[in-house]
Amino acid sequence: MQIFHSISPLYWLLSFFAAFMIGVSKAGLRGIDVANVTILALVFGSKASTGVALPLLCIADILAVSYYNRHADWKHFRMLLPWMIFGVLIGVFVGKNMDEKLFKRLMATIISIAVMIMIWWDRRKSDKLPSGHWFSGLLGISAGFTTMLGNLAGAFSSIYFLVLRFPKNEFIGTVSWLFLFINLFKVPFHVFSWKTIQVESLMKDLVLIPGVILGFFIGVKIVKKIHNDNYRRLILILTLLGAVIIFFR
Repeated sequence: MQIFHSISPLYWLLSFFAAFMIGVSKAGLRGIDVANVTILALVFGSKASTGVALPLLCIADILAVSYYNRHADWKHFRMLLPWMIFGVLIGVFVGKNMDEKLFKRLMATIISIAVMIMIWWDRRKSDKLPSGHWFSGLLGISAGFTTMLGNLAGAFSSIYFLVLRFPKNEFIGTVSWLFLFINLFKVPFHVFSWKTIQVESLMKDLVLIPGVILGFFIGVKIVKKIHNDNYRRLILILTLLGAVIIFFR
């Protein structure tokens, strides 16, 4: 088929690696999702890559929910979901006209500042959210907005749950349910408004799905070996590293 000849073998290999990283990320190693976004943007172009990535993300979300479903915290799911939906809707209308370079640098700056705040908050040894619902709203809208524009909401959701010191499995389970709902909610906008999901992009996804599945199960094995405290530190590092990559991408 034409789509297989239009992309070089090296780019297919890079795309498969990106799909693999999607699976690993959804298994619980949040923060490394920046790598797959960067690679897919290189191969398919920034905007078109969001349509290639989204079905793969949905499949990975289904795997994550199937595996971690018992660990979801529904209270915080209900707190964040409406704000994330609102953020997605903002992203739908703003995304077509926003300067991409400015957006990426602004987002990297926001993530970096948020991580610094999270480190400071961690040293206070407090389990309470900063001033209550405004914090949920701010991070929820930010997560929804950035996931619509570039599938880059992982940092904001990580910050929210790490501030609360969620145990590893509860963290992964709640985030998995949130992004399953949000990513499915995004699909019609990518199909009918942005037109980034088409038959051609779905054919590419069929080739890349095995990479997602392989990455997820390898990621699960890695996450099982990581202690709660070390897991928290790892996610902090990956989130901050992701902000740096976004800034210079």
